Amino acid sequence: MKLYAGIDIGSRTIELVVVDKHKKIMDFRQADTGFDPITQAHQILEGVDYDQIMATGYGRGLFETAFDEAGTVTEIKAHAKGVTAFFPGAMAILDIGGQDSKAIALNDKGRVKKFEMNDRCAAGTGKFLEIMARNLGFSIDDFGAAALGAQNDLSINSMCTVFAESEVTSLIARGADRREIARGVHLSVVKRAVGMINRVSSQGPIVFSGGVANNLCIRELVSRKLSRQVLVPEIPQMMGALGAALILADQA
Repeated sequence: MKLYAGIDIGSRTIELVVVDKHKKIMDFRQADTGFDPITQAHQILEGVDYDQIMATGYGRGLFETAFDEAGTVTEIKAHAKGVTAFFPGAMAILDIGGQDSKAIALNDKGRVKKFEMNDRCAAGTGKFLEIMARNLGFSIDDFGAAALGAQNDLSINSMCTVFAESEVTSLIARGADRREIARGVHLSVVKRAVGMINRVSSQGPIVFSGGVANNLCIRELVSRKLSRQVLVPEIPQMMGALGAALILADQA
């Protein structure tokens, strides 16, 4: 039986999914990208059976150079394919990863109609949240819970990482509650994300994918601000790799 692998080389993590000809998931692996994504890719592929492989994510070009037999597909197409496999009724995707964020509108067949992408600035991404968490003395795992525990909303006006850091530093110096500052940071990310989604898609269920979808505060605020059904995969980071594998299976 032929096996098809999809690998998503993101800025923070690498995901690998293997499916069979019936599109059943046979294997899933995940690792940190680290400073040498190709070495990490070799390690994650160790002992994995597959006949064909397709790469997506920001490191797909590097992967194609290192693995001659590999094909590549854009993150937009890969995420659309992966998401609609789990959520066939989805009309939009909000994907927030470590380095970029994407809003994708889908038609009733699950094909991409329109998309918007923020890949020029860390603002509104997982990296932005990591920097702000560190400045406030939280681990990234505790950051969302801290923001959920805030009694009041606090506004962070700047979405530029550098200026937002200065703003957070000033708020700390004035004695503002760290949890309220954390909530303000989360609200600023959600404001940008909701704006992107509303510009590409105005109705129907939304699937929230990418590593930031694991942040419970972001999930709650996105659902509240959009007033639309927001669905979250069990493993939000898996959608790109799954989509790449499924595209290969369709081509066979």
